[in-house]
Amino acid sequence: MKKLIIIPAYNEEECIEATVRRILKYAPEFDYVVINDCSTDNTRKICERNHFNILNLPINLGIGGAVQTGYQYALRHQYDVAVQMDGDGQHDPAYLQAMVDCMEKEGLDMVIGSRFLEKEGFQSSATRRMGIRFFEALIRLLTGKTITDPTSGMRMVDKRVIALFAQEYPKDYPEPESVVTLLMNGMKIKEVPVKMRAREGGVSSISSSDAVYYMVKVSMAVLIAAWRRK
Repeated sequence: MKKLIIIPAYNEEECIEATVRRILKYAPEFDYVVINDCSTDNTRKICERNHFNILNLPINLGIGGAVQTGYQYALRHQYDVAVQMDGDGQHDPAYLQAMVDCMEKEGLDMVIGSRFLEKEGFQSSATRRMGIRFFEALIRLLTGKTITDPTSGMRMVDKRVIALFAQEYPKDYPEPESVVTLLMNGMKIKEVPVKMRAREGGVSSISSSDAVYYMVKVSMAVLIAAWRRK
């Protein structure tokens, strides 16, 4: 089985080296690719100096475009499994094999690493937890399925979803919308418990001043995704 880790990275000079080295140590059976989303800091130099596998985008595409580039890479190179991991060190690669085992055993299309199933590790800020609970309720209302961590960026998918996401993937804050799309298409998703860390450096793409915009935009995108699949 060919397995790929997709690492979207925008201005992650403080974290990217440690993130990749942790993957090399704890998930050596996975290939990886860093998608450098036209960073303006030293992310590219650090990756190239360390001979990391990196794709450099010529313009900034945002998180959705960077991740979709990773799925296109996975499709072109015929990977059976692809998993997204943030470049800021929040996600622990030690959980990846358990996610693969769960996917194979239960015939799943997506496995999500959830920080809320066992409520261990970094639980995010109180404000963000409120937003996550809102999206959990919205997804349950639309699909009848409970996803406790719908904004988790630690998501593993099978070959069928790789092909789907390589062709079409939400551009802004894509996690909740893409989950709804899969569920509305009858695909099987399960969460597994993971521990996450606080961001090891850099700045989140969602600032407190953007929180309302994020909530409204993602809610509309989720509703449209559900309507389109009915």
